[in-house]
Amino acid sequence: MQSPSDHFLRAINTDFDRIIAMCKNWQDDNGDFSAVNMDTAVAICTLEATYKSSADTAAVETMILRLTEKEGPLLKSKGKASNATRIAVLTWRSLLNMSREFKYYWLRLILYMLLTLCIGTIFSGLGHSLSSAVTRVAAIFVFVSFTSLLSIAGVPVLMKEIKIYASEESNQHSGALAFLFGQLLSSIPFLFLISISSSLVFYFLIGLRDEFSLLMYFVLNFFMCLLVNEGLMLAVVSLWQNIFQSVLTLVTIHVVLMLAAGYFRIRSKLPGPVWTHPLSYIAFHTYSIQGLLENEYLGVNFAIGQVRSISGFQALHSAYDISPRSNAKWENVLTLSDPGKECQTLMHQSLAHENFGMLGFWLTPEE
Repeated sequence: MQSPSDHFLRAINTDFDRIIAMCKNWQDDNGDFSAVNMDTAVAICTLEATYKSSADTAAVETMILRLTEKEGPLLKSKGKASNATRIAVLTWRSLLNMSREFKYYWLRLILYMLLTLCIGTIFSGLGHSLSSAVTRVAAIFVFVSFTSLLSIAGVPVLMKEIKIYASEESNQHSGALAFLFGQLLSSIPFLFLISISSSLVFYFLIGLRDEFSLLMYFVLNFFMCLLVNEGLMLAVVSLWQNIFQSVLTLVTIHVVLMLAAGYFRIRSKLPGPVWTHPLSYIAFHTYSIQGLLENEYLGVNFAIGQVRSISGFQALHSAYDISPRSNAKWENVLTLSDPGKECQTLMHQSLAHENFGMLGFWLTPEE
């Protein structure tokens, strides 16, 4: 004898057809395999016909009709979250993740401090003589260029964030614009912390002018430089979707921008095609270094002998291309925002692409 559950399972499950065919010749006198006399398809049709002709079918249909006619309160759809809500949620979530995870910005803060200490101690004790001006230009160039290059350490973390975004976007929980603003806003406090801590160490180790307004400009300039660099990293990582290719691309870009920044050869004397236009105008290093030098040396005079003196602009004219205008340093800070906007726009377009990257046609994203 079979239990009712075994009987119906054997009757309606087509997986038993092969077993039933093998067992047809093994029926014993007790009728253990009596169910094998009927094919599964025939059994299913028989059960359907029997159920439709039974009283249970009429009872179920009556119950369904009664429940359908009984009207209840209408369910109001709350719709989807607005872009502002998505940005706020993503910003808060990213802010919490960045504050809890050591590898996000805390490790970068330590690396920045170590690098700044190394640069500051190498260029310490310069003094404020005319001969120290050229050396201080080198110190500021090294500080801006190497700290920008060091930020590549954050590529694996950005890759993780973009993968999370890709998963959320596929489920329609997020969008490229919300992710872009959320990532940008959540990174600002940490970038400002890095900029003010690194600037304080570097500023006093190399002996820049001891004025609060000049120090605040230095911090603001370096913060804008880090913000532009963060946008560049986000754009490159979102394009490649691969750690190795992103790091290789970023290193190449930074090296080229450092060469075009006007330190190894003055900007006005760079070869016209490519190096002057467009590279020297694209390089955010150029505007950051120009602003920092104008902040330090405009309005300063160096005595030559007892009767003659030259301005800070004249002292640096042969070492770096700066402007003699008093508001030039603020123009450089404003100019730093343009490359950042371009990088963010590029990142938005690449994330909005259905393959989460403009290069997705040729490259498979890293798993």
